[in-house]
Amino acid sequence: MPIKVTGTLFAAGCALQIAMAQPSSVSADYVGSAACAACHARIYARWKNTRMANVVQDPKVHPEAIVGDFLKPNPLVTFKKEDIAFTYGSKWKQRYFTKRGDDYFVFPAQWDIRNSVWRAYNPQAGTDWWVPLYPTDQMQRPTGPLCDGCHSVNYNIANKQVTEWNVGCEKCHGPGGAHVKLPLRTNIVNPARLDFVRASDVCIQCHSQGKPKTNPVNGRYYDWAMGFQPGNRLSDGWSLEEHRLGERSFTHFPDGTADKNRMQGNDFVQSRMYMRGIACFNCHDVHGTENNADLLKPASVMCLECHGPNTPNGPRGMLEEHTHHKTGSAGSECVACHMPQIEQTIANVNVRSHTFKFITPATSEQYKIPNACTMCHADKTNAWATQQLESWMNFSVWRMTQ
Repeated sequence: MPIKVTGTLFAAGCALQIAMAQPSSVSADYVGSAACAACHARIYARWKNTRMANVVQDPKVHPEAIVGDFLKPNPLVTFKKEDIAFTYGSKWKQRYFTKRGDDYFVFPAQWDIRNSVWRAYNPQAGTDWWVPLYPTDQMQRPTGPLCDGCHSVNYNIANKQVTEWNVGCEKCHGPGGAHVKLPLRTNIVNPARLDFVRASDVCIQCHSQGKPKTNPVNGRYYDWAMGFQPGNRLSDGWSLEEHRLGERSFTHFPDGTADKNRMQGNDFVQSRMYMRGIACFNCHDVHGTENNADLLKPASVMCLECHGPNTPNGPRGMLEEHTHHKTGSAGSECVACHMPQIEQTIANVNVRSHTFKFITPATSEQYKIPNACTMCHADKTNAWATQQLESWMNFSVWRMTQ
């Protein structure tokens, strides 16, 4: 049949091009992202420019990747550009890796990109769960067990080698060796065709705080989901960070909302969105978009497509009746109230919550959790904000003041 012949020729042609593109050092199962470009050129071209594809950079290849100020002396900076094996990060902060033996280590100074200042980097006691299990010296805390599994594809804990650095295609689609030989839907994982739990697990493997259920391995404690493959259930081998309701911790506010970055998964799995079957890719496209956070559309458009006025999942009446802010203002943005920037990434730089809950001023007063009202109206009090909410006749006074 013509269609079958065409498909076979296309598959054979792609396989040949991919085989020519792949480096000889890769394994039979993992082939590297460059091998995907022949058949998926447009997607590959978009992905290549994302932060996913560039979170880790070799300054010897990309000297422009270093954004920290090394011209002015600073007591925190005890290393030189020449000592840097990798840079990590380019949006909020940048850390610097050096290589010693077959491991990498993070220097104890990081560049705060937003504020253009150097800050110390050395996780302190009472913070991450793994801190007491490693020496306090940063040069004794290897990135292999603590970082590299999320910043690479196919990190091998035995020989500490990777197929490629950064979040490549196979991090989300699984090993592509079989697909290279014969491109079929059945021999590659597409998260879009998974159920919403396993689809979101692909993202949550790195965008969450927790620990592997098997730990330590060969005397090392790992802070990433070893052995997880897209299509598996992450919960089979990974436990999310525990939280006790009413307790403030390094990772959580007392109500269970995340207190720090890289906890989008911890937030999302307790949200009504997740419970109703929404997956991460319903809002984000990690192959790259022109929008912040690789959103499919600008946030002001994205939310209202499902939650617009007078829709089954939206507010009654006009948008301004719901937000009580002028359309187009910062206060009218859905994310301003339902995804407030309260989760710390460095110093005063925060990222957005992913529980989608509206945190009331009364909750802030009782549990010391930041809320959107007094974050914007910084000169006002929680009492003022509560009074304002009580005057909004289309809101439940019971819900807003409890």
